[in-house]
Parts: sequence; structure tokens; C-alpha cells
Amino acid sequence: MIYYAHVHSILIYGIIFWGNSPHSNYIFKIKKRIIRIMTKSKRRDSCRQLFKRLEILPLKFQYILSTLLFVVKNNDLFTTNQEIHNINTRCNTSLHPPLCKLRVFQKGVYFTGIKLYNHLPANLKNLSKEIQLFKPALKRFLSSHSFYSVEEYLDYRHN
Repeated sequence: MIYYAHVHSILIYGIIFWGNSPHSNYIFKIKKRIIRIMTKSKRRDSCRQLFKRLEILPLKFQYILSTLLFVVKNNDLFTTNQEIHNINTRCNTSLHPPLCKLRVFQKGVYFTGIKLYNHLPANLKNLSKEIQLFKPALKRFLSSHSFYSVEEYLDYRHN
């Protein structure tokens, strides 16, 4: 288990930069294979429950977590809708996405971070000013839903 912790640390290094690339799916498949070997599971067994049981974060979960923590820690780099206009709307605490047509920019940390942050439930957005409270609450939210992809996270509807 100690060996896996070192491998995991190496895997998540700089994940906010490479975690959204199509090549990250290969790394995720390797990570699932390692989990199956560690638990002596069959090749076709689902890893969702294994990740939870071993308290290991799936790759996209870690990517979403790291990207959202980057946004919260660097909130001075981002503009809220409230700063753009003075109209009191329900989205005034959301981050204002810049206008950009370049796919490279839209796949990058800044733009993806805005999309991920804006999709957070309101109670988590309210905690984002206090990182000590935000991080554990975000981990609980993400682990309770066990998102396997960014699309799965963005498709999730809050009550």
C-alpha cells in the first residue's frame, strides 16, 4: 500500500494541466488495473466500490478536486458576474467565463476551472472563502457521487 501511495503522488503531480487530456484515460485504466490487482478482483469487476473501500480517489475525481482547489486558492485571477454587472441574479456569485473560441484555451485550467466552479452547489460556493472548510466539504460531495468523468460531474443536477 505504501508503494501505491508513492505512485499515486507521482500520478497527480500537475494533474490540473494534463488531467483533461484524452491520454489521461489510459492512465485511469492503468490505475483501475492496479486496484484490481491489489484487491484480487476479476478483470471485468467495477472499480467504483473498490475506490471507495480503499479510500483511493479516481483520476477524474482528483482532477476535479485539484482544479477547484486551484480556482479557490487563486480567486483573485477570476471575475465574478457580480463584478461585471450590478444586476442581482441567482448567478451573480458564479465566475464570469471569458469570451474565447480557441479550443486549446477552453480545455485549459482557467476556463475548465470556471466551468467546474460554476457547477458547484450553492452551499459549497459559500464555503469557498474558507479553504479549511471548503476542501473537506468538497471531498465529501465528490466522493458521495463518485464521478468518473468531468462530463458526469457537469451532467449532475443539484436538488
